[in-house]
Amino acid sequence: MAIEVKIPSMGESITSGVLAKWHVKGSDIVKKDQLLFELETDKITSESTAESAGKIFLKVEPGTEVKIGQVVAIIDETTIASAGDPDHTTEVKGEAKATQKSNAQSPAVRRLAAESSIDPASIEGSGKGGRVTKGDILAAAEKAPATPLADSMPDLMPDLAAASKHAAPVATGDRHIVTKMTKLRQTIADRLVATQHEAAMLTTFNECDMSAVIELRKKHQADFTQKNGVKLGFMSFFTKAVVYALKEVPRINARIDNDAIVQNRYYDISIAVSVDKGLMVPVIRDCDSLSMASIEKAIGDAAKKACDGKITLADLESGVFTITNGGIFGSMLSTPIINAPQSAILGLHAISERPVAVNGQVVIRPMMYLALSYDHRLIDGKEAVTFLIKVKQAIEDPYYLFILAWPWLTLLLSTSSSSAQVPAAMSVLFAPRSSVWKSP
Repeated sequence: MAIEVKIPSMGESITSGVLAKWHVKGSDIVKKDQLLFELETDKITSESTAESAGKIFLKVEPGTEVKIGQVVAIIDETTIASAGDPDHTTEVKGEAKATQKSNAQSPAVRRLAAESSIDPASIEGSGKGGRVTKGDILAAAEKAPATPLADSMPDLMPDLAAASKHAAPVATGDRHIVTKMTKLRQTIADRLVATQHEAAMLTTFNECDMSAVIELRKKHQADFTQKNGVKLGFMSFFTKAVVYALKEVPRINARIDNDAIVQNRYYDISIAVSVDKGLMVPVIRDCDSLSMASIEKAIGDAAKKACDGKITLADLESGVFTITNGGIFGSMLSTPIINAPQSAILGLHAISERPVAVNGQVVIRPMMYLALSYDHRLIDGKEAVTFLIKVKQAIEDPYYLFILAWPWLTLLLSTSSSSAQVPAAMSVLFAPRSSVWKSP
């Protein structure tokens, strides 16, 4: 029986895409759920797998623009079914297994495996159909003593690459290599240019002392990791600080819709993630009610999906505010561009030890520059500066954040005559129960 391989539906707004890359060759024997191709659209990049086993015949070349529902390959199931003798059956199954083993990994997984000197064939995959995922490679690398992983910013994924390898060169010379832009990259470029043309974008800056957060992470990291199975990173602190600041300055949590102002009353925060195909901004839902552990897990899961090409439209929609961290690449200062239709974006930068004045004395502290870009049509300078100061206060004194954001904690502390109760109350907040993070 012949099975048609079609371009899957990806939402009403997507009608076409580019078949960026085949992970199989014509006449290969494929297994059910084996990765077949990558599809790039103007919004997301996704992967498609085989619905059944058999010999595959390709009908379009990589780099071809295809329509939703278009047949791009045929799988002949009779190839395996008609293999009557045991020796031939074993050979066919072995060929299918070898094909899947060499082609199942995504480009990000293969690249990370090469960088870590990890052989994917030696790893038991945890993905669909036994696929080796990026998380499997990272886990294997952690166990390898010769290749320890950096832990300076555990809350975000590392830089994978600056350029996509899916687009085939269209012109090559001794001095130039010209490649065609992917649809995703084109859309990113168009949106960034449109934002700068349509919004009255302005950026305000401040700096914050990271000493308290660094000390807090150091003190609670072991217990936090043991209880929650995930490390306590910086991003969960900044996410909570942003939610607190949005509540204090509601105008930041709004957007312009034609001649109307839409005031959001929820806190879905977009987190920028760098992948080889471009910058993705998956959304972490209801951050006001999530625990620190839940935020860390959600960010890790979103980054993994982005790197593995599993991001869907639903993962990118309804964000009210974006946090982007150029500091993981060493950026000292930048002016991030607003993620439309949102009205503001917070840029984080590298932590560096600098001399600062504290109580009339010069001391060395780990400092970070913060940059808030905002739409001046909606947000005034006073509101933008106030928002940034609230974030700064929350990071420089996390206890201050927790006490002001959760009045029940203030009541708990007011009943105690000892300030020693503060760390105890903090340990409650680190618990994996999301209910303790909800404002009364």
